[in-house]
Formats: sequence, C-alpha cells, structure tokens
Amino acid sequence: MTDQVVQVENLTKVYRMGEMEVHALRGLSLTIQRGEITAIMGPSGSGKSTLMNIIGCLDHPTSGEYLLDGENVARMNDDQLAKVRNRKVGFVFQSFNLLPRATALANVEMPLRYSGVRNGSRRQKAREALEAVGLGDRISHRPNELSGGQQQRVAIARALVNQPAIIMADEPTGNLDTASGKEIMDLLVGLNQERGTTLIIVTHDPEIASRTNRIIHIRDGHVEEAV
Repeated sequence: MTDQVVQVENLTKVYRMGEMEVHALRGLSLTIQRGEITAIMGPSGSGKSTLMNIIGCLDHPTSGEYLLDGENVARMNDDQLAKVRNRKVGFVFQSFNLLPRATALANVEMPLRYSGVRNGSRRQKAREALEAVGLGDRISHRPNELSGGQQQRVAIARALVNQPAIIMADEPTGNLDTASGKEIMDLLVGLNQERGTTLIIVTHDPEIASRTNRIIHIRDGHVEEAV
C-alpha cells in the first residue's frame, strides 16, 4: 500500500462549448499523502471544482494520470468509476444532501446498500458511524428534526461508513453558523487524528484552511502554490 493515496500527473480537462474549447485543467500535478488533511483553495474559474470532480471519481480527465489508493482510475468507464467511487471516496457537501424522509440511520446506510452489504451488518455499521460523530441518540431522527450541525454530522457519518481511502468535503461549514462550523471542523480533525482518515477540503475560508496540514492553491488550471 503506497503512502500516496492521491497521485495526479499532468492532468488536463477540456470542455467543448459549441465552437469553443474551455481548458479547465492545464497539466496539473499533485500528490496527497495517506492520513493528511489537505485544503484546496482557488478563485472561481480556477479549475478547483473540475479537479475535485476528477479526484472524487465523478468525472474523467481529458488526459493525464490519476492513481487513487494505487488504482489507476483515469481511463475507467462510468460504471467502473461508480464502483471505485462507492468503495474509495466519501463525500461531505455544503448542502448536506440528505434524503429528507429517511432517518439518520437510513441515510448513513445508503453507501452500504450500493456496496451490497447485508441488512443486519448494514445497520450495525451505520449505527457505529453515527456514534463516532456523536449522534448515537439521534439515529431515528429525520433531517428536519436535526440542526444544521447535526445534519452535517449525519453526512460525515455517511461519508465514513464504507471506510473510504479519502473523504472529500466541499465547503463543509458553508451553510453553518460560526459555532457549528467550528464543531464540524473539530470533528473532522478529530476523526483524522483518531482514525488516520485522509481529508481533502475545498474551502474559501482561510480559517478552515489554517487547520489543515497543507494548502494547495489552484489558479488557471495549475497548482500555483502548495504550502
């Protein structure tokens, strides 16, 4: 098992819009170590979202190589990418993306359903993930019965439940007040320290970025700076 969980080499992404070509990524290269907390920052139009979609196995690069947890995913078709994504990537979104009519437990079970985990084991794993984020007493609550911070904890439990190689958090505190946002960052940093979870956080907030091990700045489809 390599220490580099994300290896991106000379990545390009070109979108065609009618007669125009938009070069979102222009030969971008980076690595992320296992167990690292990395922030990715950059202005709108920098290629940050395109990069995150490719790292999260939601999209294909036009050219270049991408190894996720030692597996070359750059040339996979959509079905293969979906399988890798379910096994290797956990997502935490700004808007939580929870099923509104499902309980916290049912929301966290969703990735396990796609993985074919049996019902009894599925419930146990989902319960353990909710306990890990401090919501063991809220497993039967639906999203509208939870605060924003609690909903984001459910989303983090869902991201954790398959024990993925990486967790990608896109502006994870963007819809939360300052106190709840700090609690969510405390939780993510704590999970990293306790479990060695590799976290990739997209953020515009320098305060969030300051709590990570490394900040990668993207501009015009390149890595401008990594500190």
